[in-house]
Amino acid sequence: MTGFRALVLAGSRPEVDPLLAYADVAHKSLIPLQGQTLLNRVVDALTAAGASAIGVCTSHPAVIEAVGQIATSGRLTILPAADSPSLSVDQGARAMGFPLLVTTADHALLRPEWVRAFLADIPAEADIAALLAPETAVRAAAPDGKRTYLAFRDGRYSGCNLFYLRTEAALSAVALWRQVEARRKQPWKIAALLGPGMLLAYLAGRLTLDQAVARLGRKAGVRACAVRAAHGLAAVDVDKPADLDLVRSLVATA
Repeated sequence: MTGFRALVLAGSRPEVDPLLAYADVAHKSLIPLQGQTLLNRVVDALTAAGASAIGVCTSHPAVIEAVGQIATSGRLTILPAADSPSLSVDQGARAMGFPLLVTTADHALLRPEWVRAFLADIPAEADIAALLAPETAVRAAAPDGKRTYLAFRDGRYSGCNLFYLRTEAALSAVALWRQVEARRKQPWKIAALLGPGMLLAYLAGRLTLDQAVARLGRKAGVRACAVRAAHGLAAVDVDKPADLDLVRSLVATA
């Protein structure tokens, strides 16, 4: 698919981020890697994949300045970041329109072919889709990395920070995400929100990845699907110092 819109989340954490001191930068999207910032690498990958318009969602002055320095093609626009990632996606999607690909500015290893494959593999009937990598693929590509996995009946998967919103209907799923975010420190409320039936089925290991995503979609009133990443490195982002060390070592040996 060519000519798609993309939204890059480059918000700031309210709490102290040890990664910033470790990398000696004002914002993690500005971490240099092989002569480019992480933000620049993501923008380049999206552009090479065929993006015709890219919105960078941020309110950080240093990131806004950096976007101005790389916005030479007219593809880039700056959108204000909201108080949470889900609200930033909601507001960014309403500003940019649909369909929309969403990713993050710390997706340091993002490749154009991953983006193109993800878009090509999304079922036509899906309102919203997410890319996930099987644990076997992640460990094969980055054996020294430590990722977070969700366990399903058909295996364990790690998120890849790539999402696709086909139409405005997908915002219903984003609204459910926002409710989960608001309850992140109260897991019993998240359980009540998602429903005891789904929670018990997941904990009992009865749900496959596709079944779980479909049930979440139905909870939000949309058709949701999971797309499996062929390359495990698609699950690697930069959230902490150990992630940065991993990315640097992977790039150095590529």
